[in-house]
Order: sequence, then C-alpha cells, then structure tokens
Amino acid sequence: MNTTAVSPLIVTPLGFIPDLKNATLVPLNETACESWKEIHHLVFHVANICFAVGLVIPTTLNLHMIFLRGLLTIGCALFIIWATLYRCALDIMIWNSVFLVVNLLHFIYLVYKRRPIKIEKELSSLYKRMFEPLHVPPELFQRLTGQFCNIQTLKTGQAYAAEDKTSVDDRLSILLKGKMKVSYRGHFLHNIYPCAFIDSPEFRSTQMNRGEKFQVTIIADDNCKFLCWSRERLTYFLESEPFLYEIFKYLIGKDITNKLYSLNDPTLNDKASKKIDRQPSLCSQLSVMQMRNSMASTSDSEDGLQMFLRGTSSASSLRRTSPYLRTSAKMKPIEESVEDDVFEAPSADKLELQRLP
Repeated sequence: MNTTAVSPLIVTPLGFIPDLKNATLVPLNETACESWKEIHHLVFHVANICFAVGLVIPTTLNLHMIFLRGLLTIGCALFIIWATLYRCALDIMIWNSVFLVVNLLHFIYLVYKRRPIKIEKELSSLYKRMFEPLHVPPELFQRLTGQFCNIQTLKTGQAYAAEDKTSVDDRLSILLKGKMKVSYRGHFLHNIYPCAFIDSPEFRSTQMNRGEKFQVTIIADDNCKFLCWSRERLTYFLESEPFLYEIFKYLIGKDITNKLYSLNDPTLNDKASKKIDRQPSLCSQLSVMQMRNSMASTSDSEDGLQMFLRGTSSASSLRRTSPYLRTSAKMKPIEESVEDDVFEAPSADKLELQRLP
C-alpha cells in the first residue's frame, strides 16, 4: 500500500528576504492547462449569443429596453437548461434562475407600459384634434380625463352660464358635441363649436381674482355634450404635471384668440375655425391687443370687458388706418358714445383715436 509522506511545516522567520537570484523557475506545464476540455454544448453558446445581441442593441431603437430584457431572459433560461442537463452544476442553475426572474419581471413591466391605451369613443376626436398634435401621450390624456371630470349634457335652449349670475370659479369645460351661442346683454357675439373650450376667457381672467361672475350668457343652440373639469382639482393636477400645464396654457391661449377672431366674424363656422387653428390672423392679434390695452387702462374689470367689447367692432378699421399699430401699456382704449355700437357696422366718422400725451 502506497503511503504519502507529509512534509513538515516550514516556518519562515520574521524579516526573511527570499533570494530571487538563486530561485528556480517552475516548469510551464505544471501551471498552465495541459489539455483543453471539450467544447460545451450548443445551448451554452446560444445563451451567450443572446446576451451579446441584447447588449449591442442601439439605444436609439424605440423598443430597445424590451428587446434587451427579452434576450437576457432567453439567455438565462438557456443557461439553466445547460447547467441542469449537460453540466449538472447546481450553483450555475441557481444563479441563472435568480437572473431569469429579475429580467422576466422587467420584461413584463415594460410590455405592460407599452400596451395600447384605449380612449373612450366620445373623447377620441378631442384627443386627435387638440392633444395628439402636441405629443401628449395617451396614458397622460387618460389620466387627465379619467379623474375629477365628467361628461355632461345640455338640451337645446338650456343655459351653461347666465350673465352676472353664474360663478366662474367652479369648472372648465370643452364642448364635445353640438353648438353653443354666446351673447352679451341680449346681443349675439359668437358660436362655440366642438373641440373648443366653453369658458376659457373666464378661466384665464380669474386665475388671480376669484368670486367673479360670467359677463356673458352661454346657451346650447343644439343638444350639447361637454367635458367638465373641477377647476380646483384640475389646478392641483396641472401643478404636478408641468408638461401638461404648459399644454393647457397654449390651448387656452389659442382658444381665446379664436374667440376674439370670431367676434369680428360672427358667421364663422366650424370648418373655418379649424383653419384659424393653423393660421392665426392679424385681426385676432389686434383684438388681443385691444383687450390687453383696455384692461390696462381701467381698474374695473367689468369696465375693461365693456371697453374690449366696444373696441372689437373697430378692429378692421384700425387695421386699415394704422397698419403699423404697436401695443403699449399706456395706450388708451377706443371710446364710443353709444355702447350698443359694438353690434353695428363700424363707421369711420365715429372712430377717434386718442393720442398719447
């Protein structure tokens, strides 16, 4: 029987410095691999190919994270098969099982986020016309319309708001179906068509001042359906979504401009209003200037509104008489002797511009 001699334990004294000059070299064949093992099974190589392909997917690809997690999941599954059937390595199987679960959960989450968002049929036209061109994601639009808002209806002749009676602090609405007409002291101003805000001027003018009333009457001219938000809850939501807050600022500003344009052209129809969305006119810009300057020249908000209404009738004359009109904080509004002249054809004899001192 062969016995193996045990070498005695050698203790190196403290401070001993080995002699490197007289050291003998260890033969290469005792440290390097004497013979390479056979190549692993094809499953092993396919798993590594999946890892390699997943890591080289460019980030510019829209679904690169989904592809990455999917390929990593497939690679881990193949490693488990190889470690279990061909290698019989328990540790490799356990580690790759952990990696498989992590990548699979990530893959499911990413696919869930990319699921198609189903928008209600009543709101699809609103999203396509107003929010989709501004790159608002469907899921964000669904959050906007799925909370603190509801769809309401009005029959022909019913009032959405009554002049000097209805508070402007309660809601903000967008017309989805039908047509509404806006009047001031019994005089027709303009119509409101689908995919337009109903009370955008009041929403903008009362952001700083609360407790005010509508200065116009809004009545349903047809059977109408509109989307209505609670103003207070909508304001809190927009504060938490800066992107959507800027979108609302733009949409409300554009809607006010379109309403000012329609004051100068009461016969404006829905098809023409769509063209205005794409091509704002000089007339609408003049109306904005008149409203701003009339508000700046008076301290009373109601008087400012009346000044604006009196000034809108003369916008076309102003464009002819002064093509180089510029806004100024000191500009005074146009004065007319009769308040109802706003609803009559403008006369050149009645228009007098006050010169700056």
